[in-house]
Amino acid sequence: MEKFIIDECTGWEYELKGDYYYPTGRVRKNGVMVPEEMPETDPAEEKKQSIGIWGERHLQYIKQYKKSMYFELYISGKLNAYLVNVNVQATDLLLRLENDMAEQEGVTEQIKAEDPMRWVGLMNNIRNRAMEIVNSELIFA
Repeated sequence: MEKFIIDECTGWEYELKGDYYYPTGRVRKNGVMVPEEMPETDPAEEKKQSIGIWGERHLQYIKQYKKSMYFELYISGKLNAYLVNVNVQATDLLLRLENDMAEQEGVTEQIKAEDPMRWVGLMNNIRNRAMEIVNSELIFA
């Protein structure tokens, strides 16, 4: 099998990895590589569209375990928007879980004022449990 093939209809170049061909992101027309044009982006808009830590974690997961989903999003140009959405959902879920757990377990500002080290320990425990839930429900699902 050839290492690289080109789809005659679209001009997309594909690379053989294992048993499957994956798009390289390069396009050829009449056998000549077409240079990629980078759209000009506003730095303020780029910062606003940051995928965040949850988006990064999910990106690594789909790259490794859900390659077809990753390539579909990448080729359609929807990958960044998808990852931004995952980051927003994960952040909201984490904050809601932390607040709910702290309320259920009676972790209050009074404990924080009286025994700060105990409060930190309780909140770290709550945060770790909430992060595990976010990981299992959104990031690695």
